[in-house]
Amino acid sequence: MFFNCRLMPVNFLDYDFLIFMPKQFFKKFAPHPDVIKNNKYLSFLGQHLHLPNLWHFNRRSIAAAIAVGGFAMWIPIPAQTLLAAILAVFFRANLPLSVAMVFITNPVTMPPLMYAAYALGAVLTGQPLMPVEFHANLETLIYIWKPFLVGSIVLALATAVVGYFGTNLLWRAHLIQRVRNRRKRRLAKLS
Repeated sequence: MFFNCRLMPVNFLDYDFLIFMPKQFFKKFAPHPDVIKNNKYLSFLGQHLHLPNLWHFNRRSIAAAIAVGGFAMWIPIPAQTLLAAILAVFFRANLPLSVAMVFITNPVTMPPLMYAAYALGAVLTGQPLMPVEFHANLETLIYIWKPFLVGSIVLALATAVVGYFGTNLLWRAHLIQRVRNRRKRRLAKLS
């Protein structure tokens, strides 16, 4: 979305594809707050889990949650959900969505995503790309740890930035479309 000098939206895209309400969409798929508050693994966060900002569904908290979850899903540690919860509390992001975003990396999607991280890291570090078999092999891990870590961090940061600004852009585009539709309905009633 581009704006002219008066901060008015410039019409060069049609936003008809944004037919769903983002707030309702995210609420539909988010776990209930009580499920997360009563989780024994998150009990160390104590009263921080009761902060109201962690449970609100607004543009700022949703964009931050997409960024936090997108970042945490690329970090190659077993406790990605825990990392997402801690970052959500720290950045005051929507906690259920932050935790749910981590599940993009699951046993089915993890191998290709982690290979992509390794391949990107190999390109960035200048190491030759070797075919990697996805089984526990210490020799292979010793060779690929540096490019894998570099690729994971770069993809985590890129996913967080694109997720944050992309969510803000789509949310704003949806609101602009709602205003346009409301104007059309009002004009139709008057004529």
